[in-house]
Amino acid sequence: MSNLPTRPLRSRSARFGLAVAILATAIAAGLSWYQIHGEQRTGLDDLERRAKLLAHRNAPAALAAIPQADPQAAIGDRLDGHSRLLGMAIFKADGQLAASGQGLSDLTPVMSEPAAEAMAHGEDFVALRRDNDGSTHVLARPLNNAAGAPVGALVVLHDALYLEDRLTRGMVQGLFLSLAVGAGMFLLTTGLAWTLFERPLHNLAAWMRRLRFGNTPELPPRGLPVGRLADETAHLAASFRAARTKEREAAEETVRSDKAWTRDRLRAHAIDALRGEPLVVVSNREPYMHQLRDGKPVLVRPASGLVTGLDPVLRATGGLWVAHGAGDADRATADSAGCIPVPPSDPRYTLKRVWISKLEEEGYYYGFSNEGLWPLCHLTHERPTFRASDWDQYVRANHRFAKAVLDELGSERAVVMVQDYQLALVPGILKAHRPDLRVGLFWHIPWPNAEAFRICPYRVELLQGILGADLIGFHLQQHCNNFLESVDRMVEAKLDWDRFSAEIKGHASLVRPFPISVQRWSERGVASGRTLAEHIDSLVTQHQLEGVAIGVGVDRIDYTKGIAERFRAIERLFEKHPEHRGKFTFVQLGAPSRVHIPKYRDLVTDLEQLADSINWKLQDDTWKPIRFLVDHHDAPRVYAFLRMASVCVVSSLHDGMNLVSKEFVAAKEDVDHTDPATEGVLVLSEFAGAARDLPESLIINPYDTEEFAAAIHLAITMDPKDKQHRMTRMRLRIEENNIYRWAADFLTSIAQAKPRSAPDPVVTVSTTTPTQMA
Repeated sequence: MSNLPTRPLRSRSARFGLAVAILATAIAAGLSWYQIHGEQRTGLDDLERRAKLLAHRNAPAALAAIPQADPQAAIGDRLDGHSRLLGMAIFKADGQLAASGQGLSDLTPVMSEPAAEAMAHGEDFVALRRDNDGSTHVLARPLNNAAGAPVGALVVLHDALYLEDRLTRGMVQGLFLSLAVGAGMFLLTTGLAWTLFERPLHNLAAWMRRLRFGNTPELPPRGLPVGRLADETAHLAASFRAARTKEREAAEETVRSDKAWTRDRLRAHAIDALRGEPLVVVSNREPYMHQLRDGKPVLVRPASGLVTGLDPVLRATGGLWVAHGAGDADRATADSAGCIPVPPSDPRYTLKRVWISKLEEEGYYYGFSNEGLWPLCHLTHERPTFRASDWDQYVRANHRFAKAVLDELGSERAVVMVQDYQLALVPGILKAHRPDLRVGLFWHIPWPNAEAFRICPYRVELLQGILGADLIGFHLQQHCNNFLESVDRMVEAKLDWDRFSAEIKGHASLVRPFPISVQRWSERGVASGRTLAEHIDSLVTQHQLEGVAIGVGVDRIDYTKGIAERFRAIERLFEKHPEHRGKFTFVQLGAPSRVHIPKYRDLVTDLEQLADSINWKLQDDTWKPIRFLVDHHDAPRVYAFLRMASVCVVSSLHDGMNLVSKEFVAAKEDVDHTDPATEGVLVLSEFAGAARDLPESLIINPYDTEEFAAAIHLAITMDPKDKQHRMTRMRLRIEENNIYRWAADFLTSIAQAKPRSAPDPVVTVSTTTPTQMA
């Protein structure tokens, strides 16, 4: 990738330059202030000296004029002002004005108080008076008779406005000078730091990153701030290339020799398939999330088969994962570009978080994705809702994700894997700007038949966006068929049913099924042995499950999961087979989902009321038929319930795959297989994609309550040998076709795509006018 998982270029130099500039500005401002106020003090001292000199020269004449009948005439024009001297005035002992220079009569209030102060204390009184007309320097000297008694006072007034003007001028000049010094220091320091340190170190980091991915030029970058780094990096490059060659040879040998797909084999396969091109994963969900706990950011790994499968690939190849930064501490832990190296303990690739506003999230995710596309693609009789405002936000969010990818890639070629229905427009946007990219899209939910998909007002825009991908993956072949039929009826495209591809504007998209699966529970760090047994015992005690067989369901609380139908089948089971009362309890682990949407909040309430009504009807003092546990259950808790359960029920009304069924089978991987009683039975809806992969389960129609209840009864009473036979076959199938096999198959197919090299004109998606219904 062209960009490292760091802050934008020059940011560290800029921060250093800013710190130096602030310090330089503060010093310059301090010196300017000191100089200006020193000049102000000097100016005032000069006025005071002038005033005292004038008072000294004119005091005898003023003292002689006071007893005269007409003091003004006696002293003549000696009191008149000139230049900055406003004039002088004589006050009698009683405070009355005896004589004054021309124009000073209006200043009598300014002069009388200083005159009184001077006579009262017998010494000079100096003051600086400010008013709306300006600033006046006042000196009052007492006039004493031969006996030393005050008989009046001489007041000298100077105009001090010029000092105020000089102070203001100096402060403005000092401010601009300080800012100029700061700006100069910022530019100089930032430039030097960037040129001498940050740019060479950035180039070295980029070179070492390319070295890690196997596409490094022979020589390290020049101009390193520390000379010895050049020699050491050259030796490092040689050693790393040798190790990379051995790793590639080992990877090819691993792929050829291994039968089971493991994390290590997937890493090896990725190295062999990508051949140095970076891999980019784009999804709504992020692989590493930061949440605030007790005021501190804590790293959280979201439970996801997608994360489980693709994280080891990116760890092996490096690259970029672009996802919505949904954690409340995500922004605080990422850099200013939204990037963070992951895993934090051993960074191997970059997670770029896309910031989406609450308004965009309401429209893009909760609105169009989950109130529109989700019910449209799940045939559960829930009416989809399409709002123009939601579509606008959906388009805007998809452009955000695509722009994040393009910004990070620059001109570099890459393999891009876009995930799920929230990002249907991203492949088309990417291809419009960069047709040389190899882009794949995996659609994790069902694709409805063409007649159902026609409901969507934006069907053409969605199909055109999806057809930007070189490879389009679904869980089932039936979903592939439905998609191509939708393309055939709704857009102008050339279909090849033999190759299962669609061509539009010269670009061909392959459509293939890739049934997703799970990894082994032992790889997820869950407890085993005595620790697991103690955890199970605590759950049994906590929920009063002693002495009963346990059935379990694990679902997000969603109307597509058939939880209400499940509860009614449990009720019917106990009505038809009362012998199971007090001996079998069904535990439903329900995770609240999309609670911003009113129908989801109402669904939780409805299910709780249904479970309560069934329990009220059938329970006794020590036993309840249904335990409905609504919470965000973590992986160890889910695993413990799957391990203790003898029956697992998956009753989806429509589902792309449903991994809970495979998680249940995988949870029994290390039980005592010589003891058939430790095995379990899976009751599975025929409308879940997993029913095609797990035919040994008890397949049911969740809408048929009688059949559903009969299947649960059969699961409870099934012969242990039959249980063992069924579980063994399903377990072997899942071990062979696990999450690593799914990731490897998809990666192989997308890596073989042959994209064009020259960009087409940019295609834009309308955000205002939906396609008219045909």
